[in-house]
Amino acid sequence: MLEERAYWLAWSQINGIGPILLQRLQQHFDTLAEAWTAKAGDLAQVEGFGKQTVETTLQAREKINPEQFIEKHLIKNPYFWTPADPDYPRLLLEIPSPPPVLYYRGNVDRKENQGITPTVAMVGTRSPSEYGRRWTRKISMALAKSGFTVVSGLANGIDTEAHIGCLEAGGRTFAVMGTGVDIVYPQQNERLCDRILQQGLAISEYPAGTQPNKTNFPRRNRIIAGLSRATIVIEAPHKSGALITAYQANDFCRDVYVLTARLDDERSFGCLELLSKGAHPILPSSDRLLSEERLLEMLGAMPKLDTAEQLSLFPPNPTVEKQVPPLPPEWAKVLSAIESGPNSFDVIVEVSGLAAGTVSSILLQLELLGLVSQLPGMRYQRC
Repeated sequence: MLEERAYWLAWSQINGIGPILLQRLQQHFDTLAEAWTAKAGDLAQVEGFGKQTVETTLQAREKINPEQFIEKHLIKNPYFWTPADPDYPRLLLEIPSPPPVLYYRGNVDRKENQGITPTVAMVGTRSPSEYGRRWTRKISMALAKSGFTVVSGLANGIDTEAHIGCLEAGGRTFAVMGTGVDIVYPQQNERLCDRILQQGLAISEYPAGTQPNKTNFPRRNRIIAGLSRATIVIEAPHKSGALITAYQANDFCRDVYVLTARLDDERSFGCLELLSKGAHPILPSSDRLLSEERLLEMLGAMPKLDTAEQLSLFPPNPTVEKQVPPLPPEWAKVLSAIESGPNSFDVIVEVSGLAAGTVSSILLQLELLGLVSQLPGMRYQRC
């Protein structure tokens, strides 16, 4: 594992080799360590490796010793995950372009990384109205009190309000940054970032010392969406970065929710656009007042924190529990692997100890029997 970790880091230093090409390399060679020693002809067989990319790779490999590089890198970047690490966030592994290196600072909770503790993103404009600020605080506080981890981007406006509301409720929050985790941007959020490090994490795909760059912030939005089972957009004008996050969340098969928008407010035009394309509106409760309890009901946050039941974004089926018929041993292994609640496909494969193709076939049979159901993002739960 340590060796493979070094090669994830080494490959990430080569210009033109991004997350998608790295996944193709791993699939083709089984390990990135094996890919590192591959000849030019073998590299050329990987989709996306044209002549120039192969030449760039060969030249870069001559200058990098992976084992030595990781030792030197750890001096300034002591905390990071790669997909070879067991603590790499599982939800990120489900997206098409997971960061090959994910740096972090703060307080790690492995239940979040394993997808057990539900995570929800809150994003929006940097110039919110009083209405947007107020409801961001109310919603983030409600989510925190119900056991959700709130994910946002530490920007001015809605992001700041989301982090603060969560922290004031005693919850955990992730700040996904477009800089190195040691560089706080905007600077006025330095004290807020210090609080986040006590009750959550600062996360970035950029190494220590990376300064603000306008191209980095749109890229980090996929990480906000990828870390979260659902994304909530509070206020967002046209061309807002929050819309990028929302569309990426939709591409990742994650739910998108939108705060009820005002028709005459430019800060809500992006929200109206999302609603027209199928996002879930955060609707009033039965007394015609917008309520955070209504949102929690929509998200399916059923149990309280003081219960032993696992939190889930997805409401349980209101049906009588099915009697499980006698199953073949391998089928029983797969079913028991999802006994604790919605689990990703990768988790089921790992827990069951079976091949991915076998698990996929068995899950289909269990669905036909009505014993499991598939959720967005290749997650499965018992019926």
